[in-house]
Amino acid sequence: MIAEIGQLALILALLMAAVQGIIPLIGAHRGTPAWMATAHTAVGGQFLFLAIAYIALTYAFITHDFSVAYVANHSNSELPLMYRISGVWGGHEGSLLLWALMLCGWSLAVSWLSKGLPTDMAARTVAVMGLVSVGILSFTLFTSNPFETLFPVPADGRDLNPLLQDPGLVIHPPMLYMGYVGLAVPFAIAIAALIGGRLDAAWARWTRPWATVAWAFLGAGIALGSWWAYYTLGWGGWWFWDPVENASLMPWLAATALIHSLIVTEKRGAFRTWTVLLAIMAFCLSLLGTFLVRSGVLVSVHAFATDPARGVYILALLLVVTGVSFALYAWRAPNVHSHAEFKPVSREGGLLANNVIWMVALAAVLLGTLYPLLLDALNMGKISVGPPYFNAVFAPLMLPMIFLVGLGPLLRWKSASAREISLRFWHTLLAALAVGVVFPLAMMGSTSLMITLGVGLAVWIILASGRDLYSRLRQRGTPLTTLRKLPASYWGMTTSHVGFAILVIGITLLMAFEQERDVRMGLGQSHELGGYTYELRDVYNVAGPNWDALEAHVHVTRNGEPVTDLYPQRRVYRVQTQPMAQASYQSRFTRDIFVALGEPMSGNTWSLRLYHNPFQMWLWIGATLIVLGGFVAATDRRYRVFSRRRATEPASQRIDNAGGIADQDAAPRPAQRSPSA
Repeated sequence: MIAEIGQLALILALLMAAVQGIIPLIGAHRGTPAWMATAHTAVGGQFLFLAIAYIALTYAFITHDFSVAYVANHSNSELPLMYRISGVWGGHEGSLLLWALMLCGWSLAVSWLSKGLPTDMAARTVAVMGLVSVGILSFTLFTSNPFETLFPVPADGRDLNPLLQDPGLVIHPPMLYMGYVGLAVPFAIAIAALIGGRLDAAWARWTRPWATVAWAFLGAGIALGSWWAYYTLGWGGWWFWDPVENASLMPWLAATALIHSLIVTEKRGAFRTWTVLLAIMAFCLSLLGTFLVRSGVLVSVHAFATDPARGVYILALLLVVTGVSFALYAWRAPNVHSHAEFKPVSREGGLLANNVIWMVALAAVLLGTLYPLLLDALNMGKISVGPPYFNAVFAPLMLPMIFLVGLGPLLRWKSASAREISLRFWHTLLAALAVGVVFPLAMMGSTSLMITLGVGLAVWIILASGRDLYSRLRQRGTPLTTLRKLPASYWGMTTSHVGFAILVIGITLLMAFEQERDVRMGLGQSHELGGYTYELRDVYNVAGPNWDALEAHVHVTRNGEPVTDLYPQRRVYRVQTQPMAQASYQSRFTRDIFVALGEPMSGNTWSLRLYHNPFQMWLWIGATLIVLGGFVAATDRRYRVFSRRRATEPASQRIDNAGGIADQDAAPRPAQRSPSA
């Protein structure tokens, strides 16, 4: 019965998505308010039916309803409750249902919070998201139905993939999906703006908070995935340039360029067509990531095993969305002209350089990810593009990027004096580079040119951000009053930039000084790594709710003084009999020590992998601050005020129905007196 309820709810959700995508679009074209108003009703109905379907599937997992094929394939009577709940998105079909629910949730949020948008603009935006929902729900119903039933009903399920039986599964995929589908909002607003011809500063202001929140969610998902792989999978690393990792990184890079380009479009009216293109690219790259994960073209720990029909459908959806979007862009964009002038040395120039570097980085990742697949598809051989390529490309790109992150906020809009900037900040840059020399020497005992540049330029970001804050406090009355008046967008920008600097320091020192060693140890034997001594004291059997394990007791000392005891495991899950290394580690501010237990060997010995990872925690702190800054920036009161009243720039530029330019007189926007990012 529960399967039938879920199936019916999915069908009704698809019908509501079709209404949401078609009727408001026609209404906006005809100027019919009643038809445009159906967008709000339809998106509410779609969300209700999707919620019913999702609850039905969750209930089937909790109650061990193995008559549902998806439950039988991804659950078991011994599976703990937490993993039964999170197991809903542990496979292809359920994760796609969560994807659709989140997409509809974003649509509902846009519908509720779009009171300040012109009626036709809001209707077109929600309609575009409805059309995307039609594509996703059609894919779910026709190729990936989570409510297919089995007969006869199996006595028990096949269990959830042991790799996914971890608390990381509870938070990593939902965060990642929120970012993926969240990029549909700036995409939909961009398409609506192209259709309606409303490419002005007001459009950028509508888009900016949505793009920032989606970017923050996607960044959180990527960081949580890295953390999950680090501590759960026993790999001892945080990023491996896996093609599916790259699939999530590419839209994040595009979104990073987008949120910076939106600043220029909002403040100065420049980069209009480029910003629209970035909004389209970011979501299309999200769909590309979906294709890579779900099509079966990749063999990865992240990829879902699927049949070819699913890959063909996703590829068709990707081609339709990309083709229609870029065709519309090619038709409308050439008629949009920006009259904002700026010199190369200006904040606009800095943000333009920022965009160029992010796009070059994106192109490098895209090439390294797709080139092996293209060669394989053309039967031209198999090649592997791994970390050496990506690391060699990224290092030279990131150095100028890090410098620009610190410099950009210090530049004036429209024009700045290179001589004035150099005179004011050369000593700050020199001080940062001096720290780049001294800090690695003091902490690690050695340094190099690349380490000095990486750490020094990261410190430059921190010092430049502090200098900028200090100058703002001096210019605007009492410090406490100024602190209260600084907008959330400024605090968010500063938080993210400082987080980026901390992340860069962590990556630089970790990659330069990390150590690992595979050792063979018997009871009572010890090995030294990174100044720490690891002694294998015992190995014994332990049992969990649905697994059995061999657990080692490793005593760690430094200079003869106890540091900690680590307990790595090698688990075997009872149903799938798949071995899993469960690493054990101790994390401190300046280092992680990490042990993974391997196979038992002859002579009552075991293989162990030891890691010493300096400044690993700085990666997590930096990533947390980057994400936090995004969420803080999105709370800026300008966006809350804007949701209650319409605002357009003077003589805002619109595209008429023939594709030409029409100027509209509009009331000037009230001046923003507070500094902003």
